[in-house]
Amino acid sequence: MEIEIEDLEQNRMRTLEAHLPNKNIINSKWVYKTKYKSNRELNKHRARSIARGFTQEKGVDYHETFAPVAKLVTMRTLLAVAAKKGWFVYQLDVDNPFLYGDLEEEVYMRIPEGFVQKNDNRVCRLRKSLYGLNHAPGTGIRSSLWR
Repeated sequence: MEIEIEDLEQNRMRTLEAHLPNKNIINSKWVYKTKYKSNRELNKHRARSIARGFTQEKGVDYHETFAPVAKLVTMRTLLAVAAKKGWFVYQLDVDNPFLYGDLEEEVYMRIPEGFVQKNDNRVCRLRKSLYGLNHAPGTGIRSSLWR
């Protein structure tokens, strides 16, 4: 969880600001995943802070839900071309791949559980898209990311 918070800070995903009573504040949630290597050995435990975007209000917290993603058919085509031409193919794992889209709207989220200081009523103003938001790539990200 600390690594995830450090990543959010390093990528300037959010700023902590005073709670404004007239703003919609969406909740956050931790999602945990155990990752394994291809030989089924334990690789790492992963924690991801996600926004509970279903509480966002259209026209207030977001206007548009489009985000580009790579389609499976595109990846298959690229792999087929690489195989045909005898190219080397390397695996690439991008940390926080969906978190680089700047938000135009003001979106506020509660500080993730476990990182709230006592008597601290500040909230996170999200500066970039976060998993679970309606700004994140497709609605499938929320349901398929952690299967």
